[in-house]
Amino acid sequence: MLNVENLTLHYGASQILWGVSMEARPGAVTAVMGTNGVGKTSLLRAIAGRHPYTSGRITLNGQVLDHPSAAQAAQAGLAYVPQGREIFPLLTVTENLQTGFACLPRASHRIPERIYELFPVLAQMRNRRGGDLSGGQQQQLAIARALIARPKVLLLDEPTEGIQPNIIKQIGKVIELLREEGEIAIVLVEQFFDFAYHLANSFLVLNRGEVVLSEPASAVTRHQILERVSI
Repeated sequence: MLNVENLTLHYGASQILWGVSMEARPGAVTAVMGTNGVGKTSLLRAIAGRHPYTSGRITLNGQVLDHPSAAQAAQAGLAYVPQGREIFPLLTVTENLQTGFACLPRASHRIPERIYELFPVLAQMRNRRGGDLSGGQQQQLAIARALIARPKVLLLDEPTEGIQPNIIKQIGKVIELLREEGEIAIVLVEQFFDFAYHLANSFLVLNRGEVVLSEPASAVTRHQILERVSI
């Protein structure tokens, strides 16, 4: 389980997060929602070690991650798929996937066939350069690369942004499958309300860097979430 307790974060003199707490459990999707600029991406970046947080505590399976670097967070089992994907455009699909080996022992440096079962298009395009893929294909590549590292927690930042509807459905099916397998905790930052609402087991809604709603899906209605998201 991932636990985030009372996290605060600054960019220079500006405070972005104000005492944010959340948890993410294996076999469940935690949807982080809110309008633009409320701190959703900052929260994921802090968890992933991409930006230092000012105070608070992050715990993964009982182990305190004390202001981890991105490498330390990845080694601990946190995989981050950022907004913008950050694939390597001049590397092939296979080479992009192989960059996920960095957190694994040498004996495990292989691409599981399961990756290609989840994302068949990547098998067809193994030798194509990442920059030649469509936006949707690059998003699938970015998620697949994160899964190569066998994470305990998968952090997804706006995976549907700029993606064609058929690939959004494919990505949704992959998230559903990962959820049902019960081994990975998934934290989903998403503006596409229906996509997040369909997948989420719990909701965390932010407004101006503060939590305004934190409830399991069973305890909150669609209207209540929409009302908070639109504040």
